[in-house]
This record gives sequence, C-alpha cells and structure tokens, in this order.
Amino acid sequence: MKTITKFLYIVLGFLFLGLGVVGIVLPLIPTTPLLLLASFFFVKGSERFDRWFKSTTIYKKYLEGFVKRREMTLKQKLTILLTADAMIAVPFIMLDSIVVKLLLVVIVIYKYYYFFTKIKTFAPESHEIREQATGHK
Repeated sequence: MKTITKFLYIVLGFLFLGLGVVGIVLPLIPTTPLLLLASFFFVKGSERFDRWFKSTTIYKKYLEGFVKRREMTLKQKLTILLTADAMIAVPFIMLDSIVVKLLLVVIVIYKYYYFFTKIKTFAPESHEIREQATGHK
C-alpha cells in the first residue's frame, strides 16, 4: 500500500509539473501554484524525485525565491490572486446566500492582505543583480 501511495504522489507530481510548464506558455494557467503542488507531491513521493525537481531550472526560476526567501514577483502574485478570484467569482455569482457571499469577500480580502504583507515583492531585475553580486544562482 505504501508503494502505491508513493507512486501516486510521484504521478501527481509529474501531472502538476506538466500543468505548471504549460502555465509558463499560457498565461491563463497559474504556474507557481501548480509547481508548488508538484513540489509537495515529489516531497511526499520520493526523495530522489524531490532532489531532481529542486535541481531543475524551472524550480529555481519559479519557486526557489518563494521557498527560501518568501518572495514573489508582482506578476506571480497577481497571476495567483486573479486566478483565485476568477474561481471564487463562480460561486459568488451562482449562489444566493448572503452569508456565503460575505465569506467569499472576506476570503478575497484576506488573500490580498496576506500576499502583499506577508510575501515580499521583488523585481526580477533586482533578483538577478543580487545573484550576480553573491555569485549564487
């Protein structure tokens, strides 16, 4: 049973990695959250796949800054927030319950609060300059 579970985690890791890569090309698909899911599933599934994923250029470009320094570009933040807003808009429009609608509004407000106060925003250029100055990639 444990082997099947680990295999399932690895398969899900590759599924979300593939979707994340598609998101690099198609701006409607949020890259960062999908790659975070891929990372989560690789950690659960296999130490070897986790090490492999963390050594890829995709991980280093899209996730490493968030994982190590809790920072994202403004574009990454807005992509995640606006995609989530679009998903939250569906039940907001379809449901008649004022309580549910208020709860959804509170969730949206908290999302923006969290992303703009708890996660640092950096310009991609400043990140490249910092990497050159420290000699790290």
